[in-house]
Amino acid sequence: MVVRLLWKSDVASRTNLATGLVEAGTLRTFVLARDPAWIGHVTGLALAIRAPLAAPIRIKRVVARPLSAFDIARARLREWTTFEPFNGASINTITGGADAQDLPLPAFAAVCAALAALLLLGLRRVAPRFYGLGIACTIGGIFVVSWFAVDVRWALNLAQQTRATYTKYAGKTLEQKHLAAEDGELYAFIAKSLALMPRTPVRVFVAAEEHYFRGRAAYHLYPHNVQFEAFRDTIAPPSWMKPGDWMLVYHRPGVQYDAAKQLLRWDGGPPVSAELKLLGAHGAALFLIQ
Repeated sequence: MVVRLLWKSDVASRTNLATGLVEAGTLRTFVLARDPAWIGHVTGLALAIRAPLAAPIRIKRVVARPLSAFDIARARLREWTTFEPFNGASINTITGGADAQDLPLPAFAAVCAALAALLLLGLRRVAPRFYGLGIACTIGGIFVVSWFAVDVRWALNLAQQTRATYTKYAGKTLEQKHLAAEDGELYAFIAKSLALMPRTPVRVFVAAEEHYFRGRAAYHLYPHNVQFEAFRDTIAPPSWMKPGDWMLVYHRPGVQYDAAKQLLRWDGGPPVSAELKLLGAHGAALFLIQ
């Protein structure tokens, strides 16, 4: 992905250009302090993006900051105190604050703890009458204080998450809770699919590009005999398919269906005779293998 910032100012009528840096799917801040064209009153800003896009790009806001010391400190504080909703990786990676942070709070706390320990240990060596605590007490105390600061931030984020979860699910039926969840669209499509499928357990192959959707689809389809790859985006070969099997496709490119001939194929493999039973939005479909 190539992202460029374009702007015009009242000093020069020509369009100026700067290339941005994209890391882990996130556009980093454009720093234009040393760009000679960033001068005067800026009259227009634009983004030029060149990349194959699988989904629309959403721009939440555009802010031009002077990047003074006070402004940077305020931006870091705002990042740390922003509510970070839980996601599928929160048990391992949540730190509290905005999703994309230039300086995460745990890293800042670790650096501050290291510097404080060095300063206090240096003071103990140079002027022991002003600071006489031992090395273990110094390092242990600083570690506890740093850990507490990060943990307090996490606890505050947890309180916000609890309130958001209560607002989202409180007072709703089980079905309404499923529809309000992150996979509500998938749940609604599977509910329609189950109404068309036999009540006795049958074999169902699940095809979805994201492992999250594959796992959630399998969960909603139980007690049917669900076949899916937990970690790889692959579909079982056509030779595995038998008449009476079902295939549920959800947000999975590479699946093609010829309605006139009732032939289903995926990933360039040989076609399989199948009947389209249900068609949903965003490429969701349910097939009965013939």
